[in-house]
Amino acid sequence: MSLGQQLQPHLPFLRRYARALTGSQTEGDSFVRATLEAIIAAPQEFPTDVGPRLGLYRTFHAIWSTTGKTLEGDHAGSSNQEAIASARLAVIPPLSRQALLLSAMEGFGNSEVAYLIDAEEARVEQLVDEAMAEIEAQTRTRVLIIEDEPIIAMDIETIVRDLGHEVTGIAVTRDEAVRDAMADRPGLVLADIQLADDSSGIDAVRDILAEFPVPVIFITAFPERLLTGERPEPTFLITKPFQRATVKAAIAQALFFNSETAPA
Repeated sequence: MSLGQQLQPHLPFLRRYARALTGSQTEGDSFVRATLEAIIAAPQEFPTDVGPRLGLYRTFHAIWSTTGKTLEGDHAGSSNQEAIASARLAVIPPLSRQALLLSAMEGFGNSEVAYLIDAEEARVEQLVDEAMAEIEAQTRTRVLIIEDEPIIAMDIETIVRDLGHEVTGIAVTRDEAVRDAMADRPGLVLADIQLADDSSGIDAVRDILAEFPVPVIFITAFPERLLTGERPEPTFLITKPFQRATVKAAIAQALFFNSETAPA
């Protein structure tokens, strides 16, 4: 099997990570593209002492760390996000955010995270805890949950409340979601894809975004259907079945780039 064939299954998830790390589909995709270009240009330098997924993320981090965390290219619409990120990064060390995303969202173990970010393994858990504490302190908001499975909805609600956020409502259909959002405007939306009456959470989110901007985290058992490389795609995506830490990390990152909760 060629290197390209080995890496292909992992690319949708690297795009997810890159977008969450940067807060922008355009910016995140630029880093992924640069990563692939570097691998194509020098395949002999691709790590061979680890699995292809770990090697792919390792190469991504090499690009991320050597470009000053910015790339030339299409940054339309990202200036406000960059300003928000700058304000938050003044408080939160980037290494802590990377450790948080790699462990909680991407599912790497502590030893793998340590390898990817060039840190001691003993430091990884500390970095994750620091990132969560700092981000949670900055990003209190009100959350609308769009989820038709009662057990999952209750679990998400508990996570959201444990993080210190307020839940404005739990909607199970597209119409109910839009109605709830219009009646009590949230600062964050957590949306399932398939809803109770066979309506679409994606359509519900589109209706809401047509009225006002709000960060959105999608929840789905089939992330590959949304991470196709075509536009538009969700910046923040949780895969079912999910871990509580994954939901917490996604919420933290989604709100990290939200101007309404950005530090002054």
